[in-house]
Amino acid sequence: MGMAGTGARVVVRARRIVTARGERAGRLVIEAGRVAAIDAYDAVGTVTVEIPDSQVVLVGLVDSHVHVNEPGRTEWEGFASATAAAAAGGVTTVVDMPLNSIPPTTTIAGLRAKQAAAAGQLAVDLALWGGAVPGNLAELPRLHEAGVVGFKCFLLPSGVPEFGHLDRDGLRAAMAEIARFDGLLIAHAEDGAVIGAAPPPTGRSYAGFLASRPPAAENSAIDWLIEAMTETGCRTHVVHLSSATALPAIATARDQGLPLTVETCPHYLTLAAADVPDGATMFKCCPPIRDAGNQDDLWQGLADGLIDLIVSDHSPSTLDLKHLDTGDFGLAWGGISSVQLGLPAVWTAASRRGFGLADLARWMSAAPAGLTGLSGKGSLDVGADADFSVLAPEESFVVDPRRLRHRNPMTPYAGTRLSGVVHQTWLAGRPVELGDRRGRLLRPSPVVAT
Repeated sequence: MGMAGTGARVVVRARRIVTARGERAGRLVIEAGRVAAIDAYDAVGTVTVEIPDSQVVLVGLVDSHVHVNEPGRTEWEGFASATAAAAAGGVTTVVDMPLNSIPPTTTIAGLRAKQAAAAGQLAVDLALWGGAVPGNLAELPRLHEAGVVGFKCFLLPSGVPEFGHLDRDGLRAAMAEIARFDGLLIAHAEDGAVIGAAPPPTGRSYAGFLASRPPAAENSAIDWLIEAMTETGCRTHVVHLSSATALPAIATARDQGLPLTVETCPHYLTLAAADVPDGATMFKCCPPIRDAGNQDDLWQGLADGLIDLIVSDHSPSTLDLKHLDTGDFGLAWGGISSVQLGLPAVWTAASRRGFGLADLARWMSAAPAGLTGLSGKGSLDVGADADFSVLAPEESFVVDPRRLRHRNPMTPYAGTRLSGVVHQTWLAGRPVELGDRRGRLLRPSPVVAT
């Protein structure tokens, strides 16, 4: 495959150009970093880059759930390492969560600290979530005006002391304020009371950890969110859904016209509880990886449109916080690092279930771009940013943690064979090279009432 030159106009020709709308053969014409046209494959003119027939041009993924953790916990992850890993996995835009960094992005000062830390470090484009926590109600409109894409909240302790969780009254107040300026609330939906009544996780048993976070905790919290949505009208998004038994309530809320959207994650779609060895704390995440029947139902939820998008929930930590030496699920940090592996992991499972690359483009690019209001992302329409990967969908590889680019090389996918090899990732019409720092800080476009 040839390399693009340094001129402003680049023509990439491929037998398969894949977006959420489907796929076609054509010539992707790029000018000044944006898509100027998609011509017929045999159109007359110079071709700068010829894509081999075994590879496809896939619209750049938008991963709207990434914990970068810088500043404050940069030893867990940082902007340079996280965005390099994203680029290696075909992700061209990441949206950073407001917690696990210190300070969290719950104030204007916290936002400015995050922006300063990101400057000059980005291999791909970046947008930022804000946070809704006790006591920051007055900060929400200011953060919205400053360009965050929405507001993350927890309905139970978050795991870090500087990012508090909202009780019922605090949730309603935050949602009422966010609805006032037509913002977006996203919620970690687990009910702390339900978890508090479950047996606590101790020791190496994965079954014990799974029992400590039952599906009822998610279902109850989602019911709570739907009730608050009904009262406030706030646009609301459920992050990292793992309980498929919540889907009927989600369907009812949608039927009632509530503006509710839902995401799930690669690990819930590709890993099953029966496959998690005792003591294998690299599999720990909250909510947890559930059984294979639940996984089947999540895929059905995607097929039915009840689950809108798939994002990584890349939630890294240092190796010691995973307590790999003892394998104690009660002590280990809950989080899975997968920003680099989300595309091949999901493609491996999706292709076996009869889904195509256009489905992945919808779930992993167009839908998260739409959720976050990032114009120019999620498509290869004329005028869009020329962000894409060159993917060999039939090639496979065995996951070697030493070849991963996130900061702490640990993954539950280690040793797994996955299909879909990313040969290049292009950002704004140029291939991303190792050490590139061309990524931009983005802000959402204003929501236009229809």
